[in-house]
Amino acid sequence: MNVDLDALLIRKMRLGDEEALEAFVKKYYPKILRYCRAHVRDIGDAEDMTQETFVHFFRTLKQYRHYGKAVNYLYVIAANVCRDYHRKEKEIPMGELPERPDRSTELLDEQIAVGMALERLPDDLREAAVLYFLQECRQKDIARILGIGLPLVKYRIRRTKQLLLAFLGEGEL
Repeated sequence: MNVDLDALLIRKMRLGDEEALEAFVKKYYPKILRYCRAHVRDIGDAEDMTQETFVHFFRTLKQYRHYGKAVNYLYVIAANVCRDYHRKEKEIPMGELPERPDRSTELLDEQIAVGMALERLPDDLREAAVLYFLQECRQKDIARILGIGLPLVKYRIRRTKQLLLAFLGEGEL
């Protein structure tokens, strides 16, 4: 028997179970923070956006209909929070990777180059790239999160790869 742990947690959260709420946040907070971090330069802003994502989710918990992975719905909310943030700030999001203290200088240089290349992508391609490369979502999940067809997701991933190779390689577009 395959038990859907998210459905169980959601059922318990609706009944006011604080432990279920804490378990849900612990389970998904790192993924949503990484997603938000890929859209903003400041870790504090990313943490605020992550918090806002969970607040929105819990505020609408009674209306939420569980059809699969709760994390996909969290990504949709986080995407909207990120869009709102950039609408307010009028800044271009920086798709930088989180730093790790044990990285060598060469790897850090690559990380910065990838972040700058992601920043140069058009918004629609950047969204697909962040979900695919940084969040390691499956293409069919990306289609659901972004509300587009699977062929369009495949095209965006393929186009993103081409552009990233051009940005990071020797050639210009």
